[in-house]
Amino acid sequence: MPETEGASSAKSIAKSGTTFPTVPIAEVPAESVGTIAYRPIVLVVGVEPIIADSLAEILTRSGYAAMAAYDGQSALETAALVPPDLLIADDLSPRMSGVDLAIAVKSESPDCKIILLSGQQSAAGLLSSAETAAHDFSLLTKPVHTADLLSKVTGTLNSAKPFAGLDS
Repeated sequence: MPETEGASSAKSIAKSGTTFPTVPIAEVPAESVGTIAYRPIVLVVGVEPIIADSLAEILTRSGYAAMAAYDGQSALETAALVPPDLLIADDLSPRMSGVDLAIAVKSESPDCKIILLSGQQSAAGLLSSAETAAHDFSLLTKPVHTADLLSKVTGTLNSAKPFAGLDS
């Protein structure tokens, strides 16, 4: 069937059973390329993918560039490739705690801010172990409400030094 004027010429490409929508490059507005504002990079790490993915989606929809990882090793690899402005680390496996991950990321990216995500029972111990290691991390207790998450993320990032190269 011929395409009518004004109809989108977007198509779908099927690859390995997945359909990806495509848009011809000619239909991408050129003026949007140079006007993209800086979006702080947030790495959300948790062993429960549904929680990590949900938090990353909330942050993405709120204007952050958020990524999710599900274990300490993949989080370290991601942080090495794309240094985050903020790390939100949940309690992880016994091999690498959220505090251990935060310390490792902080050693590679000293300007990265850290929020530790923890259940109410383990919150006090989590912060004290970080403070014992001479680190100043923020804490967010689970279950976390969207407004509390966004408030904590905004406050933590706003306490950071201004980003180099940005005009205010």
